Amino acid sequence: FIIIAHSCRMRYICKDKKYQARNITIKREQKMNMKRWMLGCSLAALATCGMAQSLDKMQWFNEPQEWKVKKDLLEMSVTPKTDYWRVSHYGFTVDDAPFLYTLRGGEFEVKVKISGDYRNRFDQSGLMLRIDHENYIKAGIEYVDGKYNLSTVVTHRTSDWSIIPLDRPVPFVWIKAVRKLDAVEVFYSFDDREYTLMRNAWMQDNCPMMVGVMGACPDGDGFKARFEQFTITHLPDARRLEWLERNQEK
Repeated sequence: FIIIAHSCRMRYICKDKKYQARNITIKREQKMNMKRWMLGCSLAALATCGMAQSLDKMQWFNEPQEWKVKKDLLEMSVTPKTDYWRVSHYGFTVDDAPFLYTLRGGEFEVKVKISGDYRNRFDQSGLMLRIDHENYIKAGIEYVDGKYNLSTVVTHRTSDWSIIPLDRPVPFVWIKAVRKLDAVEVFYSFDDREYTLMRNAWMQDNCPMMVGVMGACPDGDGFKARFEQFTITHLPDARRLEWLERNQEK
């Protein structure tokens, strides 16, 4: 009886050790799954966390004579005979229009609601993303031949210009730009819900960029431009996300 009892106890201990080992493995897998879930939640939160940029803490390039900030609204009197353009078609280069900006690195989404009292040819307002005087994008509303146009100028040493004519004047429009990898996508919306792509352009990645709002009045005597709900949303670096996918903690 003693031998039999001893044998049964040994079998019980072996089974218990196997159970404990399996239980430890399950707990490790649960811990890893929890870490993956927490990482996913953190990245999702970063991707969707929009920040209202404080307009009164931004910097001016070519500050206009008259402007004011009230909460999330900037109103400026756009300086007459000013613009951003380089060389192509017209043969001149100008870099003297009002631009209120903040400096950003990495990838991001920026958007703003714009409106203005457009009345002269080429009156314009919108977003501007600028690395330097030879590399920038401006996008918004531009008044040409008595019509409102969704307008984008992309400049890399020389400027190009694309427009989407609107059937009628609009009281306001939202312009959104997404910087990701080596490109910037520009969108427009009339309700801040449904956005339509208006331009996809190359822009050097991994370098700081001035991001903000601009107004220009190349031909006229100036006009009032308004900018509301200016927000910048940080986007996790796309290449780093790929690296994280391949190098999960084990």
